[in-house]
Amino acid sequence: MKTPVVMSWSGGKDSALALHELRMGGQYEVVALMTSISEEYHRISHHGVREDLLERQAEAIGIPLEKIYLPSGKSVPCTNEVYEQIMGDVMAKFYALGVRTVAFGDLFLEDLRAWREANLAKVEMHGIFPIWKRDTIQLAHELIEMGFKAYLSCVEGKVGPGFVGRPYDLDLLRDLPREIDPCGEYGEFHSFVYDGPIFSRPVAVQVGEIVVRDGRYNADLLPAELPVLETNLAESIPPV
Repeated sequence: MKTPVVMSWSGGKDSALALHELRMGGQYEVVALMTSISEEYHRISHHGVREDLLERQAEAIGIPLEKIYLPSGKSVPCTNEVYEQIMGDVMAKFYALGVRTVAFGDLFLEDLRAWREANLAKVEMHGIFPIWKRDTIQLAHELIEMGFKAYLSCVEGKVGPGFVGRPYDLDLLRDLPREIDPCGEYGEFHSFVYDGPIFSRPVAVQVGEIVVRDGRYNADLLPAELPVLETNLAESIPPV
């Protein structure tokens, strides 16, 4: 019998590869994709991807989506205490359903892993890290070779303005500055995966408006059927 596991899901490439590893291993059954969303802006936290694209992505993968709405306004900031309380309640719900394991797509940040494990221990759960300590140069190339397709949705200013909205492909890896991790593990960039071996069908997506906010370059990824119009995107992207 497979062990039930909840996947901490950002919609990006590392989450997608970690999910692929879990499916290929055969030991775990992923019962839900768990994603935090800005309550005010209805976009994936940090990645800035629209909620409706996240929903389409989960449908194409074929795993139920557990959306966790986090406060993101100035009047109700999402402090660590607020975040941990919200997540604790969510974990308690999964615990009651018999789930004891949460999977993450983290690669090598020891402090982040320790923080996750400490929070899970509070509710008698534990984490697994399917792609932990994988070489990020090799991993980036493997991801592309396996047929995963993604766009960069958010890029830190230190990476440069010419990368946001670009496909995550060999050309992009070639062009990245040498000091930037090719998987963006330090938060240099975030992505949205729309096709690959975990998908039953591609998610039809296009790159819309690109703006700068809080030192980040953001691409408004849109469902392919929507017109690309100039919008007040800067006000719809959640702050860091």
